[in-house]
Amino acid sequence: MPQPSTEFGEELRKRRLDAGLSLTALSAAVHYSKAQLSKVERGIKAPSRDLARLCDAALRAGGALISLVTASASGKTDEPAPGGIDEEEWTIQLSPDGSGWFRPMGRRQVVGAGAASLMRWNSGGAGPVSPATGAGMLEASRSLFTHYRRLGQTVEPGILLPGLIAQTHTLRELSAHADSRTRRELLALGSRYAEYVGWLVQETGDDQAALWWTERAVNLAAAGGDRALAGYALVRRALVTLYQDDAEQTVALAQQAQSGTLPSRIRGLAAQREAQGHALAGDRDACQHALDRARVLLARQVDDADAPVIGPMHLPDSVGMVTGWCLFDLGRPREAAEQLNRQLAWVSPDAVRTQVRYGVRRALAYAADGEIDHACTLAEPLLDGVAAVRSATVTIDLRRLARVLARHSDHASVRQLSPRLGTLTRSTHS
Repeated sequence: MPQPSTEFGEELRKRRLDAGLSLTALSAAVHYSKAQLSKVERGIKAPSRDLARLCDAALRAGGALISLVTASASGKTDEPAPGGIDEEEWTIQLSPDGSGWFRPMGRRQVVGAGAASLMRWNSGGAGPVSPATGAGMLEASRSLFTHYRRLGQTVEPGILLPGLIAQTHTLRELSAHADSRTRRELLALGSRYAEYVGWLVQETGDDQAALWWTERAVNLAAAGGDRALAGYALVRRALVTLYQDDAEQTVALAQQAQSGTLPSRIRGLAAQREAQGHALAGDRDACQHALDRARVLLARQVDDADAPVIGPMHLPDSVGMVTGWCLFDLGRPREAAEQLNRQLAWVSPDAVRTQVRYGVRRALAYAADGEIDHACTLAEPLLDGVAAVRSATVTIDLRRLARVLARHSDHASVRQLSPRLGTLTRSTHS
């Protein structure tokens, strides 16, 4: 939690006076009350990250005010231990109430536990798989993966994870019995399944498990001769640090993923993530340079009709959407709202998770710009989607929106929206 900061308050007051602004003028610019700003300047009240970003932009501080709030707030995430693709047994338990769990276990643990179940089977003694069978499995699994990703836009992760994990296991085990070419293709597809599992697990709020699955994706891809996915794993790790508000680590990881030996799409997605990190830090110029680089790189990508898409597949213009995202973190909510307006108009209504993710941020941008009633109007139709997809990352912005609206409880639209907004922001993800 942010703590009251004399250092931040003193720096804010100094920069405000240097800019020739009164507390009233700054209050109007950032849409926070004069009384609250006064308390922050005097070190009585803690500045939120959102307030720091708005003040940083209004006073053209170039990230200096943001750094005072975020320097000690970023959490570091331990890297998952690397390992081979055959180092563990995978155990899933499913319950009639919809709950379940997944656990990797060392083979010795499984033997020592004497694990018993109502139904057991073993594919370890299977004979070679014919090329026709391998090709059929690839075709079916690719089609299934596309359907899973579409379903992931409209349902919560817990519904899809058991099937995705089982399919990843099937591809991994089948590869051991296929010819060399089919084996590589099975492992490559299995790595895409594992990467998507990692993303959905992050949506449940479990960052460590998400990184574990990303590491498994890298191992599967490498076993199939594809070293490029290790670069995209850095982009995924940078997404975890982004939601932890760790700008420095986000930029560092994203820059590592822009090696010239990697495919243009991975480097373009990495440049987008780098831009988001620079935006968190309040560095407008570096953010824009990274966005420009991302657009050039993504325009160069060569699509493979048979290979699943790496990264987002429901954004017609991912750089344009990320630009809107970054503008908000740069303390420019009006420009962010206008950019997100344009981009959301191109997103399919069926892509509910995408609509919710960027729609909530658009509502947050309008609220931060003082358009409270319009923010509520935009947020209200999104709440059914929020409840359906149960996204831990979307909930982060939803909570920010709730905090902004709480400062304007005199608005009828806020009073009407608040009960359900409160329920959704208190929801747990399992």
